[in-house]
Amino acid sequence: MKSKRTPYRFLFAAGGTGGHLFPALAVAESIRELKPESEILFVGTSRKLEADVVPKYGFDFKTIWISGLERKFSWGNLLFPLKLFVAALQSFGIAFKFLPAVAIGAGAYVAGPVLWASDIMGAKILLLEQNSYPGITNRLLEKKASEVYLNFEESKKYFRFKEKLFVVGNPVRPSVKLSDKKDARKHFGLDAEKKTLFILGGSLGAGGINKAVERNLDKLTSKNLQIIWQVGKRYYQEYKKYNRPEVKVFDFIEEIGTAYSAADLVIARAGATTIAELAFLGLPAVFIPSPNVAANHQYKNAEVLARAEACAVLNEKEANEKLEEVILEIVFDENKLQRFSENISKYSNPDAAKKIAERAIALVRSN
Repeated sequence: MKSKRTPYRFLFAAGGTGGHLFPALAVAESIRELKPESEILFVGTSRKLEADVVPKYGFDFKTIWISGLERKFSWGNLLFPLKLFVAALQSFGIAFKFLPAVAIGAGAYVAGPVLWASDIMGAKILLLEQNSYPGITNRLLEKKASEVYLNFEESKKYFRFKEKLFVVGNPVRPSVKLSDKKDARKHFGLDAEKKTLFILGGSLGAGGINKAVERNLDKLTSKNLQIIWQVGKRYYQEYKKYNRPEVKVFDFIEEIGTAYSAADLVIARAGATTIAELAFLGLPAVFIPSPNVAANHQYKNAEVLARAEACAVLNEKEANEKLEEVILEIVFDENKLQRFSENISKYSNPDAAKKIAERAIALVRSN
């Protein structure tokens, strides 16, 4: 006899980058903890980060054929109407079979067709918006949403339906936590006593940051600094030659909490998920915002923090010449490190994932 399905069925549309994926995973983990009988399904693409990461978290995963439009001319853009049509059909098939009670989108392009299909099948729609300037997917979907969860108060002005908006912060994965600093450094084969930089450009890497680090690498290590350097999968073959006792080069670091624990100072893009993790952990940072994102939203993210003396911000064009100078002004100044740590911590909301999970569960009960 076939067992009766639980009404607590949650579909997540998230992927493309860690900035979209990891907040969704944090909410999914909270739902699983609060309501263990829940059925949770993630939908993404087969060629991006989510295809590798989601199964490792123990969630079911389906793929659709979709990609975003390139901001510059690309022959691939000509396929977009066909991809959108196919993705809509695939999404409808997934939603029809899974019958989600609640569908949650994290702002990636994959969320468009998936949430459209889920809405047709009667699911309540929740949106997660990580950035101070909302992405186009969430702005297009807000009319269908029951609730929209924001990271920044500044985001409210870009949405039309103010009654749907809730500022709760950006959900952070439970695996992001600090451990003993000396043990973390030893884990990476580094000197337990030396000042340590953790450099990352997001899940895919950042060419601009990598070039600036490459140019300043010998200067930094000559100042008795050691470095954990996540260069990104697409750049690893180019930069792995710099791996040495005081410089540890990785394509992608699974044990992100351990890398954070080892660091005195983090140099990173200003994606909302990275900011949320650093705020949660109270880690001092130098942000180098990506210039290649919609409406320059990474710079706007970092600017909010810089005005509060919660970080340093460096323009990518200046990074080649100024990276060493900016790092050295901070990493050996204990007062500045402490001030950055205390001020960025004020932007953390450690209960964000739980709050969103509780609302998602409540929406199932209200049906």
